[in-house]
Formats: sequence, structure tokens, C-alpha cells
Amino acid sequence: MLSIALAGKPNAGKSTFYQAATMAEVDVGNYPFTTIDPNRGVSHVRTRCPCLDMDERCGNDNCTDGKRYVPVELLDVAGLVPGAHEGRGLGNQFLDALTDADVILNVVDAAGATNAEGEPVEVGTFDPLEEATFIEEEMDRWLAGIVDRNWESVERKSRSPDFDIDDALTELLTGFGADEYDVTATLREIDYPENPREWDADHRETLARDLRARTKPIVLVANKVDIAPEENIEALREVDKPMVPCTADGELALRNGAEAGILAYDPGDEDFEILGDVSNAQQQGLEQIRDVMAAHGGTGVQSALNEAVYGLLDHITAYPVQNDTRWTDGTGNVLPDAFLLPDGSTPKDLAFTVHTDIGEGYLHAVDARANRRISEDHELEEGDVIKIVSTAS
Repeated sequence: MLSIALAGKPNAGKSTFYQAATMAEVDVGNYPFTTIDPNRGVSHVRTRCPCLDMDERCGNDNCTDGKRYVPVELLDVAGLVPGAHEGRGLGNQFLDALTDADVILNVVDAAGATNAEGEPVEVGTFDPLEEATFIEEEMDRWLAGIVDRNWESVERKSRSPDFDIDDALTELLTGFGADEYDVTATLREIDYPENPREWDADHRETLARDLRARTKPIVLVANKVDIAPEENIEALREVDKPMVPCTADGELALRNGAEAGILAYDPGDEDFEILGDVSNAQQQGLEQIRDVMAAHGGTGVQSALNEAVYGLLDHITAYPVQNDTRWTDGTGNVLPDAFLLPDGSTPKDLAFTVHTDIGEGYLHAVDARANRRISEDHELEEGDVIKIVSTAS
């Protein structure tokens, strides 16, 4: 399961985003460090279910009228303050919690209603652009510090006749979520001395920055757009990274209303319908949320998750089945599973994702839409329904 981490300064709205995206109970408060221990839960990205191409909907628990929700892990990390890479505000502990994440959602207080420490201030007082690069800067410096502290071990290994810098750095950086491919790709992009003993602090910092960008890409979530000055939103759009306007409070209100049966709303919808009786105050609040959704195409919570997975990570959704004519598993469930795979993945990659034994016993695959056998190196596309034939049952 892909892992998405929420990061940002205290009181930017991370825990509200987390609660809205997972519907899990968490402590939400208008003060710094409401969250101390990371919260882990399951959220979903939304895509078009292949059942829309059938005579009837699939009935899967993760499908609502053809809106397919694919599980991802969501991690809510405690707020980071300036100097986190030096341990300020338990920063090392909180940064360490990000190491297993595949992508980071940097939740920014677009309203400028909290200062650098996360303390409430008047709306528009604090410049949210200061938050736009804050998380990556802290992560880069933290990782550079780890590389610096452990560089002596790389130098010692370099004295061995069979020394390989890719292997040495992979071993050093595995704990950060980097693999051999990431290290090799990073070394191709930067200039560095062949002898590790000739590396200086700038070389190690460049290594850390490039590797972090490669293994922990960042989507900017401009939260609190319902109260944010328009100039703040426009300024954040100019930042050189994907940006999604968001009202986590609005999404949470809609999710709660839908659970109570008062609203008809599915995560990622651009509008909602009021089904039950609401007070005048509730009506007014809902109309304010509707105005924000109309301006930004939704609340932004689902859009941010989708941008992270389908946009920044460039993943697709594939659906393995056993019966290629009915699109079912062995017990008749229609489109029972959905798997997220990197773009360019093959049927054999899907087989290994389903189960190692199925991948090792892979024989061939069938494109269930076209009803034809496809090659082992065929590149899958979003929404493919695939029958895998394997020696493994």
C-alpha cells in the first residue's frame, strides 16, 4: 500500500485533513503540538471504476456508482517548527516518521492565520509562502546531517579494492526509504569526486537534496482557502510544485453530514445535495462550503490525495480477475481488487503485486477488455482489467 504523509507546521490543519480523509477520531485543537505521536490510517484515492463499462455496477464496497476508491496509507505527523532538523520541537522524531512515506502533502495555512510556530494570529498576518518550502528545507538539512554523521563509514569502505559507491550509499540511505535505483539515479544527476574522502559538505548536501526530491516528492496543500485572502492563493500557485487549494474543515463537515444521512456527498464530488432538515446556521455554513467548492472544483482533500498518487507519483490502477469474461474472482465477486502500480508497469509486475507466488509462477496474461492475450512486457494503462495465468493457484 502506498504511504502518503501529511507534514507542515503546527495548527495548519493536518489533523483535520487526516480526520476528513480517514474518518478516524483524532485530537484536533487550535494550539501547537496537538498531535505528538503520528496517526496512521487508511484513506483512498478516487478513480473511474471499470464497472461503468458493464451493464450493472460491481457492488464492491470500495465502489459507489462507478466511483472507485483505492486504499492508501495516510500518516499524520506532528507539526514541524523552524530548526526541526536540529531537533527543535522534537523535530528529529517527527522527521524520522516521514522516512517510509512515498510522497508528502505539505499542508500550508493559506489564510496566514498562524505564525511560524503555529500560534494563532489575525488572518492575513503571516505570509504562507514561508511555509511553501519550509518542509523540504527541513527534510533536506536533516538528511544532509545524517549523511554527514555517517560519512566516515563510507570513507572506510572506500579503502576496500571492491568498493562500490552505489552499494555503500544504498546501505547508508536505506533507512530513509531509498533503494539502489534511487541512489544510482541521484549519482547520475550530480557532480562528485570518485573518492569519497574528497567529498565536502556541499557534495553531501547536494546528494541529500536530490535524493530527498526523488524519494519524497511534495504536493503543496493550500488549506483554509475558505478564509484565505485571494492574493495568498495566487502567490502559492506560483510556487514551483503541484498546489491544491483545500478546505479540510469543509470536507470534514460534508463527510459528517453524509454519515448522518443529512447530505448526499461522496469524497471528491464537486457539489453535494441536502437531504434532511438543517438549521439556518447549518444552511448558511453549507452554502459557504458550496461556494468554495464551486471556485476550486471541490474541497481539495480528495484532489490532493489524487494529485499525490496519480499525478506526482504517476501511478495507474489495474484490476486483476480470474474470469476474463465476467471480470470476477473465483467466487464470483466482480472486480474484487484494485492495485496501484507505477506507470509503465507490466502484467508480470501486477502478478508480483498480487502475490509473490503468482509472480514467480507467471505464464501469461489476458486483457479482459479486449479479450486477447498480451505480452509480458505490455505496458498497462489506467483501468485495465487483467486475467493473470500462473502456476500458483
